[in-house]
Amino acid sequence: MARNLVSIVKEKMIEYYAGDSRRVHHFLKVHSFAKLIAEMEGMEPDEMQVLEIAALAHDIGIKNAELKYGYNNGKLQEQEGPPEARRLLREAGAEDAAVERACYLVAHHHTYRNIDGLDYQILVEADFLVNMYEDKADADTIRTAYDNIFATESGKMLCRQLFSLEY
Repeated sequence: MARNLVSIVKEKMIEYYAGDSRRVHHFLKVHSFAKLIAEMEGMEPDEMQVLEIAALAHDIGIKNAELKYGYNNGKLQEQEGPPEARRLLREAGAEDAAVERACYLVAHHHTYRNIDGLDYQILVEADFLVNMYEDKADADTIRTAYDNIFATESGKMLCRQLFSLEY
């Protein structure tokens, strides 16, 4: 039986971040929430696969940003991520169209305006859910993100449940 593309990408990303368990745990959590939200929203399987590989690779630019500049931020992650993601996803056997959309998502996952698709929206929401937890965000930060970032009913519901928001 042929291996699933998502599993191959997951394995390659774990190898890419070998020794950095914090980053591995981060992208695995983002992937899990992205997949859950996509399923809850009824996303089509082909689109969901692209979302899943993008969620796994979304922070791949961190490593090169830190090597080149000594630090990373959202813009540097978006800048440095697509070339690495493209290489890794092609090695994993992803089709060109999937690679290009996944790289677009990697290149924009810290850009919260002009979100142009359900896959993009879900990736942003999943990353926010994980980042707010990992960063121990305060109630005002969580409420602001809920009001300004979350757009899917599933993402909103998860945010309310995870962070005990009253709405």
